[in-house]
Amino acid sequence: MKLPNQILTLAAVALLSPFAALAAEPATKPAPAIELGAPFADNAILQREVDLPLWGWTKPGIAGVGPGSEFAREVLKADPKATIGLIPCAVGGTSLDQWKVGGPLYSAAVARTREAMKQGKLAGILWHQGESDSGSPDKVASYAERFSVMIGQLRKDLQAEQVPVVLGELIHGYKTNDSINVELAATAKKVTLCGLVSSEGLGKKALHFDAADARKFGQRYAAEVLKLAKP
Repeated sequence: MKLPNQILTLAAVALLSPFAALAAEPATKPAPAIELGAPFADNAILQREVDLPLWGWTKPGIAGVGPGSEFAREVLKADPKATIGLIPCAVGGTSLDQWKVGGPLYSAAVARTREAMKQGKLAGILWHQGESDSGSPDKVASYAERFSVMIGQLRKDLQAEQVPVVLGELIHGYKTNDSINVELAATAKKVTLCGLVSSEGLGKKALHFDAADARKFGQRYAAEVLKLAKP
């Protein structure tokens, strides 16, 4: 499959930690820093010789692990001569309402994507979000409807009615996550040219994906985009 001079975008993707680190690199790089929450405060007691996941928040602009680079590598295998660009718009821990049409996150994603489209053709929209909505039964019940409306408007604003949209599941095995995954599946069925990537088998070591999981997730995103992009 040929994908010459196309931009593959992460436009309007609300990726959760640690994927939120896909934010664009600033012109002036800040000093590396990680803010760690409990139990990493003063006077914490930790057990020796026991693996302990680190939980915290990276400073805005600090690089981290995400599915984007592996996604791009997999798509490049389909056409080694293609030029692939990623448009990162991720903001970790955000709810769907924070991505409402006309809001700051939505508007910034549209503006950034339009700027990138001056240099290439939009070829895909990736989305991974939902954990921030999962704790509210009302938000879960209305998720598919609200999200479908947002996708429709996003495609209009980007003149991208035929551009594939690929959604990624939250980690399996948690009741609240599973409820959002049902809504993501409903959205994929409702919206044209929309696919769903399974997270089955990922995230088993912690509540979030590790680096290996992120790479596998990127591969799955790529496979789904390529499938939907076929004529």
